[in-house]
Amino acid sequence: MKPEQSPAPKGGNRLQPKMPKFSIYWMYAIVLAVLFGMFYLESGTASRPLDTFDQFEDAVKSGYVEKITVYANKNEADGTLSKAGAETLFTPEQLKKTGGVGHVTVRFSNPQSFDSKIEQWKANGWFKGQVRYEDASDYSHLLWTFGPMLLFIGVWIYFMRRMSSRGDGPGGVFSVGKSKAQIFDKDSANKVTFKDVAGLAEAKTEIEEIVEFLKNPSRYTELGGKIPKGALLVGPPGTGKTMLAKAVAGEANVPFFSMSGSDFVEMFVGVGASRVRDLFRQAKEKAPCIIFIDEIDAVGRARGKNPNMGANDERENTLNQLLTEMDGFGSNSGVIILAATNRADILDKALLRAGRFDRQIYVDLPDLNDRVAIFKVHLQNKKVEPGLDIELLARQTPGFSGADIANVANEAALIAARHNKKHIERQDFIDAVDRIIGGLEKRSKILTDEEKHAIAVHEAGHATVSWHLRYANPLIKVTIVPRGKALGAAWYLPEERQITPAQAILDEMCATLGGRAAEELFLGRVSTGAANDLERVTKQAYAMVVYYGMSDNLPNICYYDSTGQSYGFSKPYSDERARMIDEEVSRIIAIQYERAKDLLREKAEGHSQLAEVLLTREVIFTEDVEQIFGKRQWASRTDEILNTPPPVPSDAE
Repeated sequence: MKPEQSPAPKGGNRLQPKMPKFSIYWMYAIVLAVLFGMFYLESGTASRPLDTFDQFEDAVKSGYVEKITVYANKNEADGTLSKAGAETLFTPEQLKKTGGVGHVTVRFSNPQSFDSKIEQWKANGWFKGQVRYEDASDYSHLLWTFGPMLLFIGVWIYFMRRMSSRGDGPGGVFSVGKSKAQIFDKDSANKVTFKDVAGLAEAKTEIEEIVEFLKNPSRYTELGGKIPKGALLVGPPGTGKTMLAKAVAGEANVPFFSMSGSDFVEMFVGVGASRVRDLFRQAKEKAPCIIFIDEIDAVGRARGKNPNMGANDERENTLNQLLTEMDGFGSNSGVIILAATNRADILDKALLRAGRFDRQIYVDLPDLNDRVAIFKVHLQNKKVEPGLDIELLARQTPGFSGADIANVANEAALIAARHNKKHIERQDFIDAVDRIIGGLEKRSKILTDEEKHAIAVHEAGHATVSWHLRYANPLIKVTIVPRGKALGAAWYLPEERQITPAQAILDEMCATLGGRAAEELFLGRVSTGAANDLERVTKQAYAMVVYYGMSDNLPNICYYDSTGQSYGFSKPYSDERARMIDEEVSRIIAIQYERAKDLLREKAEGHSQLAEVLLTREVIFTEDVEQIFGKRQWASRTDEILNTPPPVPSDAE
């Protein structure tokens, strides 16, 4: 059996080296090298220009000059040195490079006077060599004459070569109109799936059908159905809209084009529309695929709202091109568009109609169960204490988005590391929530005893009133340590309700006014510390009257415009109705303020004890309030969680 032989490579000898490709930049390098050689390199001689004519004459008198070359057109003379003169005027290293040949040069003002000097040197016997008269070549004159023209020709050739490539390469002239979308291929290593997106159960259910469209389109087209062209993800910032869109691409196993709405807008006219056309052209080539436009309100704002004095609005042109591409004039089969925004009310109506964005998926802030799932995702790679109550963490973060929860988990890890702990404990998470909501503690802020007493009375008023109201949020802790811009703060754990009754709003207003009421009752004066409380109460009362129709004198009236269209310079009600609204808001606030004062008069002794504990310890918790006032009459699931002691880690851990 003959041994196997490796097949010969195609195209001849495999050892033949590859020849480098010719580039126009070689010519540029050669020209620069020639110019450098002409102006900065000498022909193997050591030359030394002399400062004065007397130095040149001294060299002649010493017998160092063997030959003189006169360049009359430059008023310059070059003296060739003898061996002794070269060794005297130059170092051995310089002479070694030039073979022992040296020159000195000098400039003179008048050729006739220089000629007479040479005759004088010959008459005195100082110079016996040869004198030659030549014209020196002036390369600098040529450079200044033809240099600008050569530079212009070089720049022209450079841009013509860029333009001839039609801007396909990076940095091309026409690449400004190319799409800047990032492409995440289906084989990408950082592929995101629905398992990586915690919570958003309803949004996932609604968007999973788009994945089925991309995986098995014939299942729907056989029945005459059409694949939806687009879906709009609407929701507050940080709720996971972008991650959900990437998960759709990862689940469908198709390419994913990601681009921001601001990437379409440039200072050049027509660039945005050109990028839209190029984006859809690339998407059609890789169909089926997904195009994701984040923050689409940057380019999809309603047209005609702010006319630019009759000028050509580049943003509107970009939107018109986007509408045209989505309208089906081209064959967009297999291309699904996902877009995200938190300002859907300002989008153009033509963009939201069926046939463009067929579906609008609302990605809301996570509820309690979703927050538990999100916490579990962000705690996977963190060392937490055994038996950590994740549900308590989720209840302590109402209104937090997924991004906020990720920030809480990271901040808790930093706090635990700062205290040299081996595990992240429950208190670290509580401190992280306090740090994010209230700001950093400022124990170095100087407060007088009078100010500390006023703050303690104020915060104890909040705690006392909220403890005895049915719909008030359960108290977690109260502190008089300055944090952020606040001199004191109270933390509550609100119950998550889908429908809020009027009494719940009134109880919350009464608890908020408890601080100002306590100042008036027990200090005999009021301070500016209740500014934030009054702001919140005024907004709540105004919302009850104008939005929710919960006023006794103005019932069942709502002036809220859910379409997002502003009323312009006029209000949707008369001046008389505005006066009635103001009176009703003032009446509601006054009633709740008197209600808070009545409750504080009834619980004055407990309030005094609570204020004293605050002054002594600076921080009180639920169990401290419970020891003074007893258990709350209206217990809830939140109260049960707050009264449950934290788990004690076992010795094995």
